[in-house]
Amino acid sequence: MNWKFYVLGAATVAALLATTACEPGAVAGSDDAKPSGRPSATNSATPGGTASVTPSGSSGDTGGSDGNGDSGTIAACTGEELAVSATKEPADSKEARHLLITVQNAGDKTCNVYHYPYVKIGDAKGTTPVIKDSDPDPGKPVTLAPGDEAYAALLVAGGAMDEYEANSITLTLHSSRLGSKAGEPIDVPMPVDTLYADDGQLVTYWTTASGLALDFITSK
Repeated sequence: MNWKFYVLGAATVAALLATTACEPGAVAGSDDAKPSGRPSATNSATPGGTASVTPSGSSGDTGGSDGNGDSGTIAACTGEELAVSATKEPADSKEARHLLITVQNAGDKTCNVYHYPYVKIGDAKGTTPVIKDSDPDPGKPVTLAPGDEAYAALLVAGGAMDEYEANSITLTLHSSRLGSKAGEPIDVPMPVDTLYADDGQLVTYWTTASGLALDFITSK
């Protein structure tokens, strides 16, 4: 047997084992055994470690709006939803010089009438002048709930010149802006067959108090 070869072989194996034991990461359970770059379990998806979550529908919308900015606005009354009439004042008077025009909200929603009616008696060239002092609440409309009424008093003849016969009355509604018109003329039922109007005719602003409106014309 060649003992020299055996001893050399044993020494070589021992040297190899010693070299392996000294290599980094060779000891089980050591921190150095972890592969570099492995994500830590404490890493956060956002800076500061807290993820921000926005609940669905919480973008600042408080709700309750229809998106058009005027959900609380009361619409202007239209001819389609108003019942219109005219009566002599007093009812038993022989002459139809003082008339009370009444509009009633016959619809199912609250609406506004603005300023005063544009009244045209018969074939007059223009509309009846308004009594400016008759505005009961300047700048504000008359609000009519379903069934409510508004009144305007009409002086057919004020004793002026150029009397003429009239067989019709029409009124046109104001829109919210003073001096504007809304819709088409509305036929007002005649309280008598023929009216005798003149250049002294006048009309009042809308009001919910019929007596107040009449006070402006009964003394004329």
